[in-house]
Amino acid sequence: MTEAYIKNLKQFEGQTVTLKGWVSNKRESKGLVFLNIRDGYGICQCVVDAAKVSEEVFSNASKLTLESSLSISGTVVFDEKQIGGVELQVTNVEIYQIASEYPIAKKEHGVEFLADRRHLWLRSQRQWAIMRIRNRIIYSIHQFFQEQDFVQMDAPIFTGNACEGTSNLFETDFFGETAYLSQSGQLYGEAMAFAMNKIYTFGPTFRAEKSKTRRHLAEFWMIEPEMAFHDIFMNMDLIEGMLRRIVTDVIATCETELGVIGRDVEMLKNVVKPFPRLTYDEAVRIIKGEQDVNGKNSIKTIEEDITSANARLIEINNEIKEREDKIASGSLKKGEISFNQAKIDKLKNEIKDVEEDLRNLPLWLNSAKNFEYGNDFGGSDETVITRLFDVPIMVYNWPHAVKAFYLKRDPNDSRFARGVDVLAPEGYGEIVGGGERETDEQLLIEKIKEHELPMEAFEWYLDLRRYGSVKHAGFGLGLERIVCWLCKLPHVREAIPFPRMMGRVLP
Repeated sequence: MTEAYIKNLKQFEGQTVTLKGWVSNKRESKGLVFLNIRDGYGICQCVVDAAKVSEEVFSNASKLTLESSLSISGTVVFDEKQIGGVELQVTNVEIYQIASEYPIAKKEHGVEFLADRRHLWLRSQRQWAIMRIRNRIIYSIHQFFQEQDFVQMDAPIFTGNACEGTSNLFETDFFGETAYLSQSGQLYGEAMAFAMNKIYTFGPTFRAEKSKTRRHLAEFWMIEPEMAFHDIFMNMDLIEGMLRRIVTDVIATCETELGVIGRDVEMLKNVVKPFPRLTYDEAVRIIKGEQDVNGKNSIKTIEEDITSANARLIEINNEIKEREDKIASGSLKKGEISFNQAKIDKLKNEIKDVEEDLRNLPLWLNSAKNFEYGNDFGGSDETVITRLFDVPIMVYNWPHAVKAFYLKRDPNDSRFARGVDVLAPEGYGEIVGGGERETDEQLLIEKIKEHELPMEAFEWYLDLRRYGSVKHAGFGLGLERIVCWLCKLPHVREAIPFPRMMGRVLP
């Protein structure tokens, strides 16, 4: 008998195959057991008919619990109504293990409850889809750079120097010496680029910021290319090409997964359009509502959203009361009660989202109205501007005082640094940060002193300017942030298998 994966079942229509997996859902009717089986590649409905199988097989099917592991055999039958377009008419069930009562039931659970059980939450269909999309993004990134003759380089995780200051570094004892967990592989990438021309790093990075916002993790994955003989504009071209490649690959190969999470791919398809490139000055005017974007004004948009959110909150509360009154009336059948209760649970979760919007929107409004020129953008500012666009935007030429010490000053205006931040649309904010690197040794020394960094830790980095210095540029792409954007996730914790952030180091 042929062993098969669920993703390939269509090619076995009419044939008998064996699947190995776990029970993700089960319901019973008179003489029938309906099992949804997952195998890591998809989900398939398997129908066990008492009239067509032995008593032993039907008994095995009947006693299965959620997440029980099994081998199940049957005939593949086309059925466009089912997940994947096929179902399995079962002939045999072999049980590997009957699972204990599964703690993650069908009802809605709170985020902390699920986070405490992340090792099990990953089995849910939504989390499965997100992790497969993450995998595709990783594969696409490697393809993009390898096809353009980049060399992958592994930067050290233990480092003796800070890349962007020591305030957000995890300090550790390295055989009696002070070392830090890397916040970036970029400085080492610059060294490798002078040996290989074009390189990229792909590895874990660490930030010790005491933040629990939806965008922050203490441990995350970064992709950091570095290119010799590139300036900021060539850098922006490469960033745009990379992001376009990633998004189009995900759309083309992850149709099932995007459907599972309910992602609007029409919005993502806009990535084929040119990315707007705004100077810092232009971006500030847009944030403050002094410059419209395609007829949309940042301040007016937020004010309208606050009105809409308040109206939606009233609608939800009215619907919850209406459904609770129906249940309390005693006139509903068991199935109708379950249906209404499920709707109520879903609406109560939506209330949390709307209330979160009503907490955030006034903060965004206040931040936009009172933004001070010369400041870096915070999460609120990034959200305000990106909600006005349907493609990523590039903001470049930043005030040098708010950017990293290694960025090159704009030769046309020394007040600015040749840095670029790429902000994802729909309010997702920064996903890429980069720029052209300073090549002047004396200017770098001045900036290292200005940032109060230990000069001895950067002597090796200054050597790169002493021996064969050339213009060069690069950037860092936060993997979890692009997963968040492509999957439209409310929080970065769902974008990585096991999130690490302040207050969470388990499971």
